[in-house]
Amino acid sequence: MKEAPAPPFHERLLAWWESNGRKDLPWQHPRTPYRVWISEIMLQQTQVATVIPYFDRWMQTFPAISSLATAPLDDVLSLWSGLGYYARARNLHRAAERCIEDFEGELPISSEALCTLPGIGLSTANAIVSLSTDQPAAVLDGNVRRTLARHAAIEGWTGKTAVQKRLWKEAEDRLPTQRGADYTQAIMDLGALVCTNTSPSCDQCPVSVDCQALQQDQVEHFPIPKPPTRVTDRTICMLVLRDAENRVLLEKRPPSGIWGGLWSLPEGASIEHIEARLGVTTSNLKALPQVEHRLSHMRMLIQPTIATVDSATGVKCSAEQNWFAPADQSKLGLPKPVSDLLEKVSSGEYT
Repeated sequence: MKEAPAPPFHERLLAWWESNGRKDLPWQHPRTPYRVWISEIMLQQTQVATVIPYFDRWMQTFPAISSLATAPLDDVLSLWSGLGYYARARNLHRAAERCIEDFEGELPISSEALCTLPGIGLSTANAIVSLSTDQPAAVLDGNVRRTLARHAAIEGWTGKTAVQKRLWKEAEDRLPTQRGADYTQAIMDLGALVCTNTSPSCDQCPVSVDCQALQQDQVEHFPIPKPPTRVTDRTICMLVLRDAENRVLLEKRPPSGIWGGLWSLPEGASIEHIEARLGVTTSNLKALPQVEHRLSHMRMLIQPTIATVDSATGVKCSAEQNWFAPADQSKLGLPKPVSDLLEKVSSGEYT
């Protein structure tokens, strides 16, 4: 007797999600376009558990597009501090301003319009549309790429254009005709909870019966890993310069590049270079323990040095520099290694 064909992919996935999916994430209650947008941007390159407290604080401070658009960028970056990939925060701020200017203060709910905003690509746009309006729309975040690459046994790194084209077709072919929000959440949950990067739980997968990678006994082979990024070492010196009032001199970094738009310590190739730039000579320099900070493409070896000046007026300052007391530093957007370093200085660990 011929075996009956399996139900459609989306039916099996939705049935699994009813019992196993994530339904109590903070951005799901209520699931508005604005809340979904913020969560989707935060979740890029970042785990759910890490995002939740940031999302809650964000919504308390910027509950609507209008409050985000009118906030100083410093406030936005301060709230983002520690999440990394700071271009995401700058793009959110610019996109909110665009919504005020071009969309009557609302986030547009078409993929085409969303893709015109800074920081929003097609997958993110479709996720916003499907999750907030319940319209089916294909998404292709990292979890979904991995799941579909395995289910359809698609060879190649998922970042390649040709591979992405195949993945988009697979994603679109599996869409249901209704329950777009549940389906989008379900396929993202499947990758996050079952079809994980390592040690996937194939015995718990609702669509394993026709998973091509599983049939070929090559689940771990798919998808092909991203080619390794060449990591370079960069050694920099940072100066923790304090005045008689225990304030620290900080500089605002350029709007683009590493830590773009954040406040940081004066840095340079050497302490002498930093002193010359600031027009100050210190006689009480004390080297602090070296700090290692890893970025996706770089290992930063930071050599901090602490010093004190009798008066802040003797230091050359530009419009992008200012003195901040410890209580004010916590309100700034600071790179994490700088924030950690200043906390130790404030606590008296480095005396």
